[in-house]
Amino acid sequence: MALPTEPIILDPTGARAHDENRRLRGHGQAVRVDILGVTAWSVADPALLKELLTSPDISKDARAHWPEFGDVIQRWPLALWVAVENMFTAYGADHRRLRRMIAPAFSHRRITALSESIDAVVTDILDRIEALPPGETVDLREHLAYPLPIAVVSRLMGVPEEQQDSFRRVVDGVFDTTLTAEESEANTKALYEALQLLIDSKRTAPGDDMTSLLITTRDEEAEGDAGTLSESELRDTLLLMISAGYETTVNVIDQAITQLLTHPEQLALLRSGEANWSDAVEETLRFEPAVRHLPMRFAVTDIKLPDGQTIPQGDAILASYAAANRHPDWHGESADTFDITRTVKDHLAFGHGVHFCLGAPLARLEVSTALRLLFDRFPQLELAVPAEELLPFGSLLSNGHQSLPVRLRPAAR
Repeated sequence: MALPTEPIILDPTGARAHDENRRLRGHGQAVRVDILGVTAWSVADPALLKELLTSPDISKDARAHWPEFGDVIQRWPLALWVAVENMFTAYGADHRRLRRMIAPAFSHRRITALSESIDAVVTDILDRIEALPPGETVDLREHLAYPLPIAVVSRLMGVPEEQQDSFRRVVDGVFDTTLTAEESEANTKALYEALQLLIDSKRTAPGDDMTSLLITTRDEEAEGDAGTLSESELRDTLLLMISAGYETTVNVIDQAITQLLTHPEQLALLRSGEANWSDAVEETLRFEPAVRHLPMRFAVTDIKLPDGQTIPQGDAILASYAAANRHPDWHGESADTFDITRTVKDHLAFGHGVHFCLGAPLARLEVSTALRLLFDRFPQLELAVPAEELLPFGSLLSNGHQSLPVRLRPAAR
């Protein structure tokens, strides 16, 4: 198989993502790509990707295992993705230490306890939508997909209402790959200012929330002791939990509604009881995962691939989840078909291995609740524009739309 002589330049706008994913799959197990001026190996082969995601020869610690780190963080718009100090970028014992501290927030008991409040939040959101003037077009990304996860993560983390809009703006900026390096730097500065404001307020007046718990853990133990957080780890852990807890869920709600409205035969299966809402959520996660590509991992040693290529030690690796999820070697000839009755429901939307997303059960609960209550309340729901006019969010990472305009009921004929 002939490989490109130059890295494939990934489109920062995400405008032709599916064509790009097919191109990545067409070049074998791994191919070099240019991601906003940085070269990495895109891995879209699901078997290889799962193997690498569980290998000790792959690290997420850019400081320790990426020779380009010092230069890249000075000029790369996505520098924050490799510079944060939390479990997202941790390797080995540091990752286990940080994950153990956060895992209790996402226990089965805690998630189950949130079920009733999530129902109440969705019901309140739908009440407000239903009260809009008859015939008005409603943007469900703005009026449902955003407010639900923001409300849930704010309750979990103790983010006060007056800070929620500012967090939304700066978190959107973290995923926006159309920003320049200067714009990204300004967004990061605003993000850390918002985080510091939250930390300061919780130190002054702690509450029954995960932010207060982490601050207490940090402040009661000396920095550097095993099992505790440094101040930068505290700040960046809050960043991870707030951003991952809301941005990705927004996209899954957006994409699930879009797919069901553009595949009425699948929606009919849900209404007839031949499939359930969990089936719809899992197929959306496979078909249109919230994150297309996830930067970055790094080769701790030379990695020889079965196809004869070698990823040299120190090279960056991009997990191309969206391309892998539709690989025909995994899901056959129907990989590009949205089918909620699919027997093999496996996907990589939440990652794989030790970095598998802790918030996956909460995201699944939020999305399934939103879908169930939305389509029950508005059985005649329809898109207000042709599907091809839905514009992608400006990102090669985040997989959603700029807006999702719908009509709650068919327009009068």
